[in-house]
Amino acid sequence: MKPSQTIRILDAAANRAAEGLRVVEDFVRFVLDDAHLTHQTKNLRHELAKACSTLPLVDRHTSRETSRDVGTTITTAAESQRTDAWDVCAASLERTKQSLRSLEEYSKIDSPKLSAKFEALRYQLYTLERCLSIAQESHSRLSDCPLCILIDAQNSSESFQNLITELLRAGVGMIQLREKNLPDDLLLKRARLLQSIIPRQNNRPLIIINDRPDIAALVDADGVHLGQDDMSVKDARAILGLQKLIGVSTHSIQQARTAVLDGANYLGAGPTFPSSTKSFDAFPGLDFLKQLADEIRLPTFAIGGIHAENLEQVLATGISRVAVSGAVSAKPSMTVKRLLGLLNGSAEEPSAPAGG
Repeated sequence: MKPSQTIRILDAAANRAAEGLRVVEDFVRFVLDDAHLTHQTKNLRHELAKACSTLPLVDRHTSRETSRDVGTTITTAAESQRTDAWDVCAASLERTKQSLRSLEEYSKIDSPKLSAKFEALRYQLYTLERCLSIAQESHSRLSDCPLCILIDAQNSSESFQNLITELLRAGVGMIQLREKNLPDDLLLKRARLLQSIIPRQNNRPLIIINDRPDIAALVDADGVHLGQDDMSVKDARAILGLQKLIGVSTHSIQQARTAVLDGANYLGAGPTFPSSTKSFDAFPGLDFLKQLADEIRLPTFAIGGIHAENLEQVLATGISRVAVSGAVSAKPSMTVKRLLGLLNGSAEEPSAPAGG
């Protein structure tokens, strides 16, 4: 192969990769509106430009034969069809991956060191693609879940079942079983009871098990919620499989950024206020929620001491999902309906508490 032919290939691949990344960045910036992932995409694009700058620009320009390129007139029907903005982004991610591979392979001829740089950029793109795909899927699956109710095992299976029934009547979209004091066999029984009570239909509430991906897997729950001291998202995914939701508790913006890159489906953020069910040494508070709302678009549930009277403060930060526990202990159905009304933009009180 002549040197001019190699340069021509590298020039074409570099152009495709840069163009593809710009399209991806436009989606992340203007559609997803995610500052964190926009920063990741922009850095990747700048690193690509830096690597390509080692290819003499005048040689790249001189080698071009666009008007005589046989590939410019070859197209397929699929190339001119896109269903929505995400479809455009996904196609550009694929285009960029292929271009980086071409850059990696053909740069081996003259510069193995440069080839290794393109390989590293390709791996970075894989991570970015995963984050974007998970964010897109998570928004879709959690679109009807502005409220997550955290429940414990209750004093008996009867009271546990009554609580679940009330929550179902109130229309809650997500129930998380959070119980740290039960032996494994009793926790498993409660999780199975929860799964048996909730009907198997498309619009049923999502079932999340706190801390225990093994229990979540045994009862075929919809997912697991992990704390900072629990196993990693990667290990939980190995237990639960690819289709389950994995949430991660975060208490700082750096923890949230890490959870996104680790592949979490959603975030828990807090504690926001002092809680009646859990004690904390520090409270990231409303400022943390504002940070998250400004930077990260992965579905996020504010948690910690939230109730109807302070919910407006939470919503003012830009976070539109909450997780509550103690707030629903007295009158579950009435409280859930009130919270859902506020979260959905209506401050109207429910006419009567369903279920008594």
